[in-house]
Amino acid sequence: MTSVDFPKHQKAKALKPGSRRPAKELCSECGLCDTYYIHYVKEACAFLNQQFDKLEEQSHSRKRNLDNPNELYFGVHQEMMAAQKKQPIPGAQWTGIVSTIAIEMLNRGIVEGVVCVQNTKEDRFGPMPVIARTPEEVMAARVNKPTLSPNLSILEQVEQSGMKRLLAIGVGCQIQALRTVEKQLGLEKLYVLGTPCVDNVTRAGLQKFLETTSKSPETVVHYEFMQDFRVHFKHEDGSIEKVPFFGLKTNQLKDVFAPSCMSCFDYVNSLADLVVGYMGAPFGWQWIVVRNDTGKEMLELVKDQLNTQPVMSKGDRKAAVQQSIPAYDQGVTLPMWAAKMMGVVIEKIGPKGLEYARFSIDSHFTRNFLYVKRNYPQKLAAHVPEFAKRIVGQYKLPD
Repeated sequence: MTSVDFPKHQKAKALKPGSRRPAKELCSECGLCDTYYIHYVKEACAFLNQQFDKLEEQSHSRKRNLDNPNELYFGVHQEMMAAQKKQPIPGAQWTGIVSTIAIEMLNRGIVEGVVCVQNTKEDRFGPMPVIARTPEEVMAARVNKPTLSPNLSILEQVEQSGMKRLLAIGVGCQIQALRTVEKQLGLEKLYVLGTPCVDNVTRAGLQKFLETTSKSPETVVHYEFMQDFRVHFKHEDGSIEKVPFFGLKTNQLKDVFAPSCMSCFDYVNSLADLVVGYMGAPFGWQWIVVRNDTGKEMLELVKDQLNTQPVMSKGDRKAAVQQSIPAYDQGVTLPMWAAKMMGVVIEKIGPKGLEYARFSIDSHFTRNFLYVKRNYPQKLAAHVPEFAKRIVGQYKLPD
């Protein structure tokens, strides 16, 4: 190949670290602009060009059916289930389903590499995207990194490596950009394993959240907002600290989340082939969404290692969502005794399974709709996808 034959994107120049990105304050730091794939940023960036309909059809051969209640909320899918690994991976955030799929795909030669995120040597929460080529490198990436992560910063390495089959693990904003440029990567097959994602933070924002919320921020290994309406912090000694949602110091934390996350409507990672999270499953289980035949192929590799059960849905979320809108908007924080009492009551009578997932989606979509409306009114009509407008339209919002 002569120099004149190089694709146009290879002539583009990546932005230097610390440079202002095209999406400005809405940049989610997905990593695209750290590579010569910045050539495609105006089309690919989730915050410059919302294109769910186009990319869903590209990824799954059809758009979501907005008249189907489950697809309205959870996107195109063939099936959903709750699952646990029969033999959990030690040190995994849950039982290790994501890591297990990645390792199986490597061991069987289905893929040559896995895009995943390890942590830096200096910081257990510092994201370090890598192309894992061995099970050991995949295992080093287990446990979520609750900060903005430039996963796509390795795209140049993918193209230059000559590998033809790749598994990419990522969150919604990363996957939208990846789907836009995937045909430029020179791959024969791209597999996408997604995780649901909401309310990410910068590293400084994470520190503020930990110090504001946990009794021992320096020993937190990982945390998650769980179905029992508590934040679960796992500490180095294996202990679990639980803090009620309603006891969070909202007045101090309202501005800690990244503007990109406050403007995101892809909680469920709608463009991945297979999604593994927890939000639509009973407490203690993981939620699996198979979106297309590629996702089914990936799940079948580990099906015999899993206990599974059908998804369930119980309760009614709508009153709780409507009450949460002004509470968040006004930065209301309950005394801890009241927060614990409310958490106990809601855990017993509140939404569970898919209804809990809808509760979480509704709560975040209404909040994010207001955020975009107030801060980026010129983007509101084009940026908020139709499915999100329908979901938000169920509730009365403040001005």
